[in-house]
Amino acid sequence: MTEPSVVEAAAAAGVVQVDHPLVQHKLGLLRDRDTTTQMFRQLVNELTLLLTYEATKDLADEEIEVETPLERTPARRISGKKVAICPILRAGMGMLDGVLSLIPGARVGFIGLYRNEETLEPVEYYVKLPDDLAERDVILLDPMLATGNSTAAAIELVKSSGATSVRLIALIAAPEGIHRVRAAHPDVRIVVAAVDRELNDKGYILPGLGDAGDRLYGTK
Repeated sequence: MTEPSVVEAAAAAGVVQVDHPLVQHKLGLLRDRDTTTQMFRQLVNELTLLLTYEATKDLADEEIEVETPLERTPARRISGKKVAICPILRAGMGMLDGVLSLIPGARVGFIGLYRNEETLEPVEYYVKLPDDLAERDVILLDPMLATGNSTAAAIELVKSSGATSVRLIALIAAPEGIHRVRAAHPDVRIVVAAVDRELNDKGYILPGLGDAGDRLYGTK
């Protein structure tokens, strides 16, 4: 019996892995330890923009009529709920502009969590969300879906604030993180550029790309 591909295995777990050549090319550059901070930021922005196309392809739309310079014609326009974008601080901020370039009218919320390096559990330090999440499609941004503990906590936060439609965009994910999020929130659609092999004993994704926050902001 043929083993399923990584993309097929991800799909079976409820995860969309975007296997487009441009996405995979930019991801390879992102992984490179010699990629500069400036280039890393640019690549994160570009990758997020490409992943947003996939993450939003099921947004409801409707037919309208517009006037071209020559005549009236049918056109499509997004309808239904509006969008709220919620980056998980701090690394999620590096993805924000990529989504806003496509959805400039979205509201923005902020979720501050850090990982306790001993327990690997999330610690909340700042949360500021739009007050009408129940009326919006929420897009969570987190470059690394590693243990999944922080991401699952962030999903719980937006749901407790009224969100009923939540999707997650991550650059890379570990199987452990996918399992954690899917077990707690099976309704959340996850879109990633790659599903990596595993976590190491410190909770870092292998092969991964290092600490996304440190590489975005030039810190260690």
